[in-house]
Amino acid sequence: MEQRVRPQKLRVIDVHTHFPIVNTMGGPPPGPRHPLLEAYARERGERMRAEWGTAPAEPLARTDQEVDAALERWVGEVERYDLDKVVFVSGGGNDRLAGLVAKHPDRFVGLAHHRLEPGAGAELRRAVDELGLRGYKLLGPTTDYPFEAPELRDVWEFLAERQLPALIHFGFLGRGGGVVQHPRMSPLSLFEVARDFPEVPFIVPHFGAGYFQDLLALCWSLPNVYIDTSGSNQWMRWMPYPLTLEDLFRKALETVGPERIVFGSDSSYFPRGFAERYLLDQLRACYTLNVKDEDVALIFGGNAARLLRLDVPAAEGGAA
Repeated sequence: MEQRVRPQKLRVIDVHTHFPIVNTMGGPPPGPRHPLLEAYARERGERMRAEWGTAPAEPLARTDQEVDAALERWVGEVERYDLDKVVFVSGGGNDRLAGLVAKHPDRFVGLAHHRLEPGAGAELRRAVDELGLRGYKLLGPTTDYPFEAPELRDVWEFLAERQLPALIHFGFLGRGGGVVQHPRMSPLSLFEVARDFPEVPFIVPHFGAGYFQDLLALCWSLPNVYIDTSGSNQWMRWMPYPLTLEDLFRKALETVGPERIVFGSDSSYFPRGFAERYLLDQLRACYTLNVKDEDVALIFGGNAARLLRLDVPAAEGGAA
C-alpha cells in the first residue's frame, strides 16, 4: 500500500474528538431499543469496520484507573502523530473532562458538553470560568428547545461576551436506527441565533452530515459559521447523487473559503485511537485540489488556534 506522509512542519489541531469514557453526556444512559434496531445497528457497525479496516472498539473507560489509562494512551497518540493539540468535545461531563484536560494542558483542550435547556447558561459560565473549558458542544437533534427560545438566551449572550465557539452537530446522528428527523436536524434551525450573535463562532461538524446544502446556505448568509471536516463522512453514500471528499472540499473552498474550514477527525475509542486515515484522506483531497500551502495550514491548525485562542495566555483568552 502506498504510504502517504504529511508535511513535517504542518501544525495539526484536531478540533473534534471524544474522550472514550462512558456516559459522555453526563446524564442518564439511553434506554433500550427494539432488538431489530439493535441488530441493524450492529450490522451497520460491522460493515463500516470492514470498509475501513478497523478493529472492534474496546469497552469505554469506567473506573478511575481505566480513565487514567485512556488518558495516557491519548497522550501517546498526540506524540505518535505529532499533533499540536487535540480538542475533546465530550468526556464524562464537564468536571471530569476539565480534570483530564488540566493534566496535560499543552496537549488537550476541552469543550463544555451539557444539555441546552434552562440553566445551561449558568453551567456554561461555570465550565469556562471555574473549570477552564473553552467553548460549548451540542447535538442539535437531541435538543428539546428551539435555539432561539428566550430561556436559552443567556447561553448565547455568554458565548458572545467571551467570543467562544459553539460546536453544534446537525444532520444524521448515530448509525443503524439513528436520528434522521427532528426540528433541529438542519443547520438552518440555527439561523436566528447565529444572526443575532455574530460574535459567536458556530462550528458545524461533518460538513453538515447530510445537510451540506443547508450548511452552505447558512455560511452564505452569515460570516460566523464554520465547517468542521470531521469523521468518515459516510453520509455522502446516502446522498441521491455522487459525492466525494474532494467535492466537499472544493465546494467549501469555492464558497466559504479556507478561513472558515477546520480539521476534525471525530476520533474516540481504542484500539483505533487517533484516526490518522481521516487526516491523510483530507490532506490528499486538499492537495488534489491544489490548495495553497498557507490555506492548508489554516484548515488543519491555524483556524482552530484562532477560534480557541490557543496562542493567547489563558487570562487574556477568557479561560481559567
